[in-house]
Formats: sequence, structure tokens, C-alpha cells
Amino acid sequence: MNTGSDESGEVVVTVDRADRTDRTETADEAGAVEAGDQRSGPGLGSRAPEFIKARRALHLSWQVGVFVVGLAVVVAGVVMLPLPGPGWLVIFGGMAIWATEFVWAQLVLRWTKRKVTEAAQRALDPRVRRRNIVLTVLGLVIVGVLLGIYVWKFGAVMPWKIKDQ
Repeated sequence: MNTGSDESGEVVVTVDRADRTDRTETADEAGAVEAGDQRSGPGLGSRAPEFIKARRALHLSWQVGVFVVGLAVVVAGVVMLPLPGPGWLVIFGGMAIWATEFVWAQLVLRWTKRKVTEAAQRALDPRVRRRNIVLTVLGLVIVGVLLGIYVWKFGAVMPWKIKDQ
């Protein structure tokens, strides 16, 4: 909790179970971690069941299986980009599958969610919406003028039906 003073708060030493190293943090940070700080979301790491994580060979085969399934979904999404289908949605689905097991995918997914949320908030800004509407109308007017000039100069005949060459 920020009380406004310049003095540092109480210091708490915690042990990180993942790498067994001591980490120093302020009492405020420790309270936020204990209270389940929503800003950082759920913890990073494998979400495999405990009985799988307890056996190294089983956990490794679990990770390989998750990677292969996620890879298949991501490849299907990449194939759908030029073809009909929800390509980006499927790619993010594959990333979500990877994020159940791999920290790097969890970090990429968090970064992507943050950027999408920021873009959505910017898009809802009235000034940005007004600018986008003005630019769209301006683009449509330019296309309409060019189309009008084409029809005035060449008529309604399409260029690939030219008879005299």
C-alpha cells in the first residue's frame, strides 16, 4: 500500500518453489501475491496434473504431446490464413494449447491479450473513431471520383472487351 512516504516499507524474504532461490520483496508485494494479485493472472508453468508432473518421463511425454497438438492447431491456422476459415483465431487457439504447458507461450499469450485490449480501447476513443470515419469517407469519395472519370472517359465497357486492337 502506498502511504506517500519516501521510506521503504517492511522487507519480506520468500522462497520461490520453482527454482529454490530466495527473493526479497516489499510487504506490499508479498500481500499482493498472497491475495492472488489479478494483475499478473494465474501463475506461470505447467498445468499438467500432479501425478504427471511427479514422474519425469511421463511429464516429458505429456509436454511432447501438448507441443505436437498445439503445433498441429497452429499449422492449421496458418493454412487457413489464405484459405477460407478463421486463421488467426485457430492460431491463437494453438497458442492457448501451448500455454497450458510452456511458460514462453503463456508470456506471448499475455502480451497478445494486453495489446488486443489496448487496441480495442484506442478504437473506442471518440477522436479515433471520428478520424477513421473521416478517412473512410474520404477514401470512398476518391474511389467514386476515379470510377466516375473512368466511366466518363471509356463508358461502361469493360477494358477486357476491347474489339479494336
